[in-house]
Amino acid sequence: MALIRIENLVKEFQTTRRQTGRLGALRTLFTRQRDVKRAVDGVTFSIDEGELVGYIGSNGAGKSTTIKVLTGILVPTSGEVEVDGIVPWRERERNALNIGVVFGQRSQLWWDLPLEESFRLVGRMYRVPDEEYRRMLARLDDLLGLSEFISTPVRQLSLGQRMRGDLAAAMLYQPRILYLDEPTVGLDVLAKERVRSFVEEVNRAKGTTVILTTHDLADVERLCQRLIVIDQGRILYDGSVERLKAEYAPHRELVVTLAPDGVPADTPVVVDGAEPVKHEEAKTWLRFDPERLPVAELIARVTERYPVRDLSIVEPDLEGVVRRIYREREAARAELPA
Repeated sequence: MALIRIENLVKEFQTTRRQTGRLGALRTLFTRQRDVKRAVDGVTFSIDEGELVGYIGSNGAGKSTTIKVLTGILVPTSGEVEVDGIVPWRERERNALNIGVVFGQRSQLWWDLPLEESFRLVGRMYRVPDEEYRRMLARLDDLLGLSEFISTPVRQLSLGQRMRGDLAAAMLYQPRILYLDEPTVGLDVLAKERVRSFVEEVNRAKGTTVILTTHDLADVERLCQRLIVIDQGRILYDGSVERLKAEYAPHRELVVTLAPDGVPADTPVVVDGAEPVKHEEAKTWLRFDPERLPVAELIARVTERYPVRDLSIVEPDLEGVVRRIYREREAARAELPA
């Protein structure tokens, strides 16, 4: 049985339509005209225990709204949602004991207190026994390196330190599910790597189920075996990262560097079944479909005709694939009649 189940989830937001004119503000106050924005439109998916799932989409796609429904912050307009058998907005306290949440641009820590005091408060709220609290804090210190700033007031922490503190607070009571909403936003390279390693470890060692929403697709490519893509409140794709690449970017590139002997250095490489897409000095990039032309056969064709110094295969990166999906969706929307 799935740990998280969402069936035909719909969430709408209503806003009062503003009236124009001299008495517009007064008329707006008493108007009954409202605009309806459907942020999530019939989303359905399930997640098993222990999965680490990337949930991605452009701004306004519905990612954060979905997470807020799962955490019990928002009540859906319609649809069914269960998290470990609990309807989140009906049993918020029971649900809260099962989940950890980190919003990258908001903190659950107490701003004026030292970090360690925030941890103590979290431990008390979630009824963590003292011995278990000390054991978990020591474990989190090993993973996140908290000791160097644990006595510092939260307001004095750097962004990377605060994010590590938020992650520790979210895992201190060992929840079964961890929701991460943009956990690496604004972090430098070293801080990102520490956060990624932590998420990887708690998923692997503890079997913690993780849903990761992010615009940094390097996070998804490093951590997630499964990817859910949402656009305008609807699921576009649900499957592995490898299958997404195969469906939306089936081509690969073979980079051929010619040897200095035998042919002029600026000779472009041309072979049947591959398209030259770039040429710089002794290098040529050949675009090909491995389903139609296997790599070994392409390399054989190249080496038969040219003296080769080096060969390398360029795989499509996830960011490029998702960027292409977004561009295609935007182009399709632009063609719709107004």
